[in-house]
Amino acid sequence: MIWEDECYLLSKRKFRENANIINIFTQKKGKIDGIVYGGTSRKVRNFLQISNKLFVSHISKSENRIGYFKTELIKPISPLYFNDKERTTALISICSLLNILLPDSQPNKKIYDSFENLVNSFNLVNWIFLYIYFEINLIKELGYDSNLTERSITNNKQNELIKINIDGHIYEIPKYLIQKKVPHNISNSLVRKSLYFTRQMMQNKFFIPNNILFPKSRIILENYFN
Repeated sequence: MIWEDECYLLSKRKFRENANIINIFTQKKGKIDGIVYGGTSRKVRNFLQISNKLFVSHISKSENRIGYFKTELIKPISPLYFNDKERTTALISICSLLNILLPDSQPNKKIYDSFENLVNSFNLVNWIFLYIYFEINLIKELGYDSNLTERSITNNKQNELIKINIDGHIYEIPKYLIQKKVPHNISNSLVRKSLYFTRQMMQNKFFIPNNILFPKSRIILENYFN
């Protein structure tokens, strides 16, 4: 079984002496894992960085056996933010979430395009709010639409919190998320409350019911805005 595709690197771990097992999010095949021989060499490991965009050639003997990747760098993402702890943590966080939550071998073009738009927007001033909206959209695409845009509001105070019942859970939500707008006044408090809401949603829908540990990197990201 042979195919080629573009992808983003979600995770990697050492395999034997000179190889890595990587998990990638591909445009056509969804989330796939495979072995990269020579993955620990200086040449290859320099671009096998979490969130980097790659071109891969995949070879496997059958669909039931792990395959092998030949990899080429299309676009470096993570090196752009090595000196920015918030953005670096956000990239690790979102890749960890996708690696955990995406089903294997099931393409999802909407999530792929949304992820690509997000990483291409990390240089913007309001990148963290785009990240928050990405998490809300991810929850929706995985089957749990919070229907925030259907909620009615009485004023335009974007920083104000309102309590909403979603599937039996009470959440405090900043009004700008219901208005689906990026707020004019960016504050750590507003970011933290927004991230706390999306974390609660993901924990209640995916992690707690399936007894899965929530990614540490995502909690670290939230703590940066204390």
